[in-house]
Amino acid sequence: MSAKVVHDASCIFCKIIKGEIPSFKLIETEYTYSFLDIQPTSKGHALIIPKYHGAKLHNIPDEYLTDILPITKKLTKVLGIDNDGSDGFGYNILQNNGKLAHQEVDHVHFHLIPKFDKESGLIIGWPTEETDFEKLGEYHKELLKKLESLE
Repeated sequence: MSAKVVHDASCIFCKIIKGEIPSFKLIETEYTYSFLDIQPTSKGHALIIPKYHGAKLHNIPDEYLTDILPITKKLTKVLGIDNDGSDGFGYNILQNNGKLAHQEVDHVHFHLIPKFDKESGLIIGWPTEETDFEKLGEYHKELLKKLESLE
């Protein structure tokens, strides 16, 4: 069974997939298209996108999502950031859903961002809240019930 390609005529990423806008393509499969970001945060910053137009992750069929992580893994090797251990280069894989969550293009996409030093690549803050374990436990039970209903 071949992949169903769904495009949106006004989407910049769909236009890139169709070749209407040039890109620095890296890997293309039946389900996935990857290319260098033209506004990188570090050398080798790449985008990995499904060949199925959907604004958020939950809009994308599983077979497209299944292809994305192996492509991303292969790119870590090509970029030379596949070292083991805590020393050496690192990388971030970033995927945002919705404008409130900093998504700029309404087509699911994953950023692979090499981290060669503290100044380049993704720089983030991570605000946290104090834990109320009783409330967290109740929420956990609520989520487990919802998960059971999905099976």
